[in-house]
Amino acid sequence: SGEPGEEAAFARRIDPAREPGLSPEQRRLMAQVDHAQRQRALHRRLRSRNVLLALGIGAVTFGIYGYTFYSVSQERFLDELEQEAESARARA
Repeated sequence: SGEPGEEAAFARRIDPAREPGLSPEQRRLMAQVDHAQRQRALHRRLRSRNVLLALGIGAVTFGIYGYTFYSVSQERFLDELEQEAESARARA
C-alpha cells in the first residue's frame, strides 16, 4: 500500500503450487513459461562464455602463429650454410 519496505503486488513472485485459485492448466502453463525463461537465460550465459572462449583461443592461436613467423625470420642458419658452401666452392 505504498509503505517503504513493502513489496508491490506486481513484483511479488508466486509459487504456482501454493497459490490458491489456480487451475492445474494455469499451473502447468506457468511452469512452462518459467522453464522457457530459465532456458533462455542459460542460453544467453553460455553464448557469452562461448564467445569469450573463442576469442581467447583465437588470440592464443594468432600469438603462436605470429611468434613462429617472427622466430623463423630471425634464424640465420641458412645464411651460414650458404656461406660455408660458397667458401667450399671457392677452395675447390
